[in-house]
Amino acid sequence: MIMENQKKSILVITVLIIIAALSRLLPHAPNFTPVGATALFGAAYFTKKYWAILIPLAALWASDLILNNVVYAQYYEGFAWMTTGFLWIIGAFALIAILGMVVLKNKVNPINLLGTSFAASGIFFLITNFGVWMSGLTYPKTMEGLIACYSAAIPFFWNTLAGDLFYVAVLFGAYEFVKSYTNQTIAVER
Repeated sequence: MIMENQKKSILVITVLIIIAALSRLLPHAPNFTPVGATALFGAAYFTKKYWAILIPLAALWASDLILNNVVYAQYYEGFAWMTTGFLWIIGAFALIAILGMVVLKNKVNPINLLGTSFAASGIFFLITNFGVWMSGLTYPKTMEGLIACYSAAIPFFWNTLAGDLFYVAVLFGAYEFVKSYTNQTIAVER
């Protein structure tokens, strides 16, 4: 019975992450995405640490494949396996997942969710925009260029934060709802 419940739990967590990742295909404000939220969600609930990173990352990558090769195909020559800067995104994603493993593992509560959402947005902002600056394509590799890069990205930070807060609420709320519903169903069936 315990193994069956664990399998169901893994399935529910995975399905919620996939649905969240696919929501990137819907029209949305720039950076209003589930990237940080899926990393936190996977980290909080997957029992295996590698699943906590790999499954949300695979869902993100799969949605990126669709976006790059269908929605934004005109910007790429041929099939695009990764977005420009995807390695910086992976780095930010991994740090967010580690943050979730440390703070949320067995300690999911509103205060921790709020704090990790803010931290996830900050991590994503700092790392990915540093990657933009490091590419040297848009900003000169000077201190002024770095400041200009971060300054230009501030409006996107607010969308990232709003997306993280929204998707954290949806993912964690949906999971708790499903968990309580299935527990009630199991109790009724006995």
